[in-house]
Amino acid sequence: MKQLVFQSPGVLGWEEAEDPRPGANDAVIRPLAVARCDLDPQMAGAGLFPGPYAVGHEVCGEVVSVGAAVEQHAVGERVVVPFQVSCGACAACRDARYAACHTHRAPAGAAFGFGAAGGGHGGAVADRLLVPHADHLLYRLPASLDSVKACLVPDNVLDAYRAVAPPLARYPGADVLIVGGAGPSIGLYAVGLAGVLGAGAVRYVDSDPGRCEQAERLGAQVTHHSGAWPKRFDRALVTVENTADADGFGCVIASTEDYGICTPVAIHFAPTTPVPLLSMYTRGVTMVLGRADSRRHLAEVLRLVDAGRFDPLEVETGIADFDSAAEAWLEDPGRKLVLSRS
Repeated sequence: MKQLVFQSPGVLGWEEAEDPRPGANDAVIRPLAVARCDLDPQMAGAGLFPGPYAVGHEVCGEVVSVGAAVEQHAVGERVVVPFQVSCGACAACRDARYAACHTHRAPAGAAFGFGAAGGGHGGAVADRLLVPHADHLLYRLPASLDSVKACLVPDNVLDAYRAVAPPLARYPGADVLIVGGAGPSIGLYAVGLAGVLGAGAVRYVDSDPGRCEQAERLGAQVTHHSGAWPKRFDRALVTVENTADADGFGCVIASTEDYGICTPVAIHFAPTTPVPLLSMYTRGVTMVLGRADSRRHLAEVLRLVDAGRFDPLEVETGIADFDSAAEAWLEDPGRKLVLSRS
């Protein structure tokens, strides 16, 4: 089979690999649609994790073979795959903390498309992808759900969902403030999902005119911001920090209303200024920090998409075929990309 491999910073190429064979509890899928995560251009362009490794971790595919012990899935099914790898049987998985699976550990968290940093699992931009623990990991897609829409869900859409859904369940009708565009699609997905989930006012702050225009179309009240971050914006009970900037991080914390909830979705690779713990303590601010748990929320988000309540394609998305993947993977990193094959 062929797979698209990160070879060195800024260099990707197709390489031959052996066709994977499923173990008793595994399945092999043929990827039909693969979305490029907001982090993927940095991973491939800057070499955040050591290569070489096959890329891609947001995937919808067709089952082409299953192991002897797989009971819930069959050849020919269309399925979507959580981007994190988990076993479904350890203490963490039994507690629905799948992203903390005790069986699969890795420096960047066990995941497809991260190479050794993700535990050595395969990448989805390939002719075949081996999926362990198939009965636990795979989610069967209804015929009504398009593969391109489905592949967008496992990471970036789901990350936006976990940033707004639990806080809005706690504070129904609360205002939502989303600041920054470090994860270009995640902030925009959060705008759309907040509206679907019954937020009051949805406010969006960004420096990029294109993203601001999209956020406005999705129903947000938009503030164009550039330059130094202010001390804070008008506060909201629910805030989403998407700045990847230490001063921006402090601004969003300060913009969170008393006893509100702030969820960072940007990854801060550089050290941030000290977190204002005394202020957060005094005002009762909760900060939710960590990776989105793909397996935990996948089914509920896919149901929203399948029911037509949320359409991820309302966020500008480029569609390319698999043959052009090596060139397309690093192009226009601020735009969501899906690779699709027939």
